[in-house]
Amino acid sequence: MQIEKPSLNKEQSTGIVFPILIAISFSHLLNDTIQSLIPAVYPIVKESFHLTFAQIGLITLAFQMTASLLQPVVGYYTDRNPKPFSLAIGMSFTLAGLICLGLAPSFPWLLVSVGMVGLGSSVFHPESSRVAYMASGGRHGFAQSLFQVGGNTGSSIGPLCAALIVAGHGQRNILWFSLAAILGIAILYKVGIWYKTHHHRIIGAKKHAARNPSLTSKKVAFSLFILIALIFSKYFYLTSLTSYYTFYLIQKFHVSVASAQVHLFLFLFAVAAGTLIGGPLGDRFGRKYVIWVSILGVAPFTLLLPYANLEWTSILTIPIGVILASAFSAILVYAQDLVPGKVGMIAGLFFGLAFGMAGIGSAILGKLADQTSIFYVFHVCSYLPLIGLLTGFLPNLEKRSQ
Repeated sequence: MQIEKPSLNKEQSTGIVFPILIAISFSHLLNDTIQSLIPAVYPIVKESFHLTFAQIGLITLAFQMTASLLQPVVGYYTDRNPKPFSLAIGMSFTLAGLICLGLAPSFPWLLVSVGMVGLGSSVFHPESSRVAYMASGGRHGFAQSLFQVGGNTGSSIGPLCAALIVAGHGQRNILWFSLAAILGIAILYKVGIWYKTHHHRIIGAKKHAARNPSLTSKKVAFSLFILIALIFSKYFYLTSLTSYYTFYLIQKFHVSVASAQVHLFLFLFAVAAGTLIGGPLGDRFGRKYVIWVSILGVAPFTLLLPYANLEWTSILTIPIGVILASAFSAILVYAQDLVPGKVGMIAGLFFGLAFGMAGIGSAILGKLADQTSIFYVFHVCSYLPLIGLLTGFLPNLEKRSQ
């Protein structure tokens, strides 16, 4: 049995609010530009603090754990107690962490700094995802994709900015990025004003939320388990590239740090493009089909990557980024359809899982790289997209749009 779309409700009748979607997407760009500085400066801090790959993995783990553990809690709480200005407060934590990162004198201070940046993220993502839902006018996949593409664009810009501003100039140049955090705080304060006066949109959505009667609690739990497995596949593979791609290029092809960061930028820009594509396709054709193609469809490219030369490595990472990135918006909205009326909690859970899987993956893969080689890591990770075969067990939640 399939879920019929409800008749026009208050949320849909008020229409999509593009200025708010653009504002949170741009704020996401600023937020994730700052966050992407963390892996982008790994070669710099590795040399200056004499770190091992395992310690690099611990830095990512510290960031991802603080960014992930609190997100479901924040979403669960704000589902019941909306906090319109929490977005600006979250960006303030990011600003504080960024300043500490630029001034960190030791490895423990690096961990504290990235932990504060992660704390800001734990507030920003579930709440801004809620705002995207509120401003979507019923086009949830499109709104999530527009919101997500800002973050992925920021993630792709970060390494390029690090190559231009930080590489060769020292750790303290990270402080220039505090201007981006200050701009983000100002924008999110304005978004908070809109949120405060339009929270009826999310209330309207809750009133019309109804679970498909054919979906028992066991089916919902099993479907969520599959989605978590897909998140594992996606983010373990992504973290192999975001955390260790520069080291892979430097060691295998002997390119410079700046050149490796440019290659990382190309991959992350492809991720941003794929994110923008996934949501609208899910609205149009059904989210299960987008999830199926985006996880399993990337496998041929990942399996070829470890055997490619520098030119083909750069080329292959583009379809890998585009195809793999199209999954997250579809997975998130699919999960929100599975558990209707829990927009913030589901957003926090899946953003938290994404960050947590990436952090755990980075630590495990860093340890594996120390014990074997960075090349072995890329060989092992190339098989992860095959987990996408589990998508076949997901129920169809919506009819294909005509």
